[in-house]
Amino acid sequence: MPRNSDSILLESVSTHRRRLRQAFVLGRLADRRVVNDNVKRFIGSVVLAAVVGVGCLGYSFVTNALAQQAAQQQQQQETK
Repeated sequence: MPRNSDSILLESVSTHRRRLRQAFVLGRLADRRVVNDNVKRFIGSVVLAAVVGVGCLGYSFVTNALAQQAAQQQQQQETK
C-alpha cells in the first residue's frame, strides 16, 4: 500500500516539531540525562539519607546511654 506524499510530509513535520519541542524543553541531546542516571542518583540519595539518619540515631543513643550512666554513678556516690 503506497503512502501518499502529503501524509509523508505531515509525518516528517510532526517529527521535526516534536524534536524541536524536546530540544527546547530538555536541552541539547548531549546534555539530557538518561532515566537510569536519575534513578541511580535517587537511590544514592535515599541510601545517603538512611546513613545520616542512622548516624544521628546512633549518636543520640550513645549520648543518652552515657548521660544515664553518669546519673547512676552520681546517685550511687550520693547514697554512700
